[in-house]
Amino acid sequence: MQIILMEKVVNLGNLGDEVKVKDGYARNYLIPQGKAKRATEANRKVFEARRAELEAAQQDRLASAQAQAVKLDGLMLQITRKTGMDGRLFGSVTNIDIADALLAQGVTVQRSAIRLPDGPLKAIGDSPIEISLHTDVVATITVSVLGEH
Repeated sequence: MQIILMEKVVNLGNLGDEVKVKDGYARNYLIPQGKAKRATEANRKVFEARRAELEAAQQDRLASAQAQAVKLDGLMLQITRKTGMDGRLFGSVTNIDIADALLAQGVTVQRSAIRLPDGPLKAIGDSPIEISLHTDVVATITVSVLGEH
């Protein structure tokens, strides 16, 4: 299916690009999320009429993401969990726990933006975590998992 991108999409294209994607990806994700429209003549005309407005909105989102990244970069979170005698955690620290800890510090981040490449944290220690605030903006924080008996 040919679509027109209404915003930048990772690994797909930039605002205004006309790309061919699988039908299910377009119908089930891109179009309902407002990230794309079908590539018809009517939609092309509507897009060209709104191009400046869409570009300005994208710049605003980018600027706010960069401002939030400046606040987040280098931040250190401490999360305490119960541990056994050998120092292993009972359970794990997930992106939900990290989002809640950030919220307690006054920073609102979507859970889906928190990238845990190796899955949930299951050991005591410091771990660098990336937070994808925008397709072009990634902030790195350190999560320190502390144990208590």
